[in-house]
Amino acid sequence: MEIVLVNPEIPQNTGNIVRTCALTKTRLHLIKPLGFSLADRYLKRAGLDYWYLAEVKTWESLTEMLAEHPGQRILLATTKAPCGYHRVQYHPEDILVFGSETRGLSAEILAMFPENQIRIPMLEIGRSLNLSNSVAVVLYEALRQQDYPELK
Repeated sequence: MEIVLVNPEIPQNTGNIVRTCALTKTRLHLIKPLGFSLADRYLKRAGLDYWYLAEVKTWESLTEMLAEHPGQRILLATTKAPCGYHRVQYHPEDILVFGSETRGLSAEILAMFPENQIRIPMLEIGRSLNLSNSVAVVLYEALRQQDYPELK
């Protein structure tokens, strides 16, 4: 599995996601611009003990990242999707894409994969789940369906 964060803004969220990725052997891709420095002390505090265990790569654009991963299915997590994340059959090579904390994924990115959008069911109160929680919810469903490969 691979997780992509497009323009993440909050270092603590990214640090928590690094921890989740390290503990699940999931690759993490960060798409610039980032709302923080990778040397940021808050980022390191949130993921310090796990940063060296995670495979993290930074990209200039989503297009650049996708060009390096041809043939892999892309699933976009968005509150605008009609399909719940729990209704999808996940595969080990899937790439799960999440947007920034304040803006989500752009209309341009959503238009790239209109049939591959998933959402986490929640009340419509003008807010959504925290980014690191959203990544964990979707990733763990995908891993559950695969019987948690290599995890115990």
